[in-house]
Amino acid sequence: MTEDIRLVVLDMAGTTVADGGLVEQAFAEAARQLGAEPASMLDHVRATMGESKISVFRHLFGEETKAQQANKAFEEAYARLVDAGRIAPVPGAREAIEELTSQGRTVVLTTGFARPTQDAILTALGWQDLVPLTLCPADAGGRGRPYPDMVLTAFLRTAAADGVRQVAVVGDTSYDMLSGVRSGAGLVAGVLTGAHDAQALAAAGAHRVLDSVAQLPGALA
Repeated sequence: MTEDIRLVVLDMAGTTVADGGLVEQAFAEAARQLGAEPASMLDHVRATMGESKISVFRHLFGEETKAQQANKAFEEAYARLVDAGRIAPVPGAREAIEELTSQGRTVVLTTGFARPTQDAILTALGWQDLVPLTLCPADAGGRGRPYPDMVLTAFLRTAAADGVRQVAVVGDTSYDMLSGVRSGAGLVAGVLTGAHDAQALAAAGAHRVLDSVAQLPGALA
């Protein structure tokens, strides 16, 4: 199954990027700005880690105007935390990406964040030129995980693989796993450095569960 993986689609926060709970902090700030009590909403936020953030806010706030306001407040709060130096690579993540590239595989980084936040993270880590393509939901027509759109967009834009069975999808949430399964990827792998545990990842369709993305090059080789 792993011998001929040519395209590797990697999640960011929780998989290649360690943000130390910044998603929950930024969400709490956004909820308070809209006069909501974040404590009652955090269980849903945790359960839907990996999903497009605007989709989460639509579920929580109901009406589109409030969802858009909450999403904007969230992105601004998260960007401030990023600018304050509150993120770092998952140990071994950059080296894993470089090794995957040296193996002749194409790596794409994806996120449920909006493009400005994704760019802020890449800049903070010095990863702007680390991979040939980065994608957010807007780059794939607006639908984020658990839809397969970002995976399939990576497949189409890179032309790195002859078929979806030559694609690996790797992430730390159930939504990452669902997007990989729905895309038909040949390998869907979960990692234990983020939001969801091995049982949740396996239940969502993970073919393999790794301790960290650092183990991925060896697993593929």
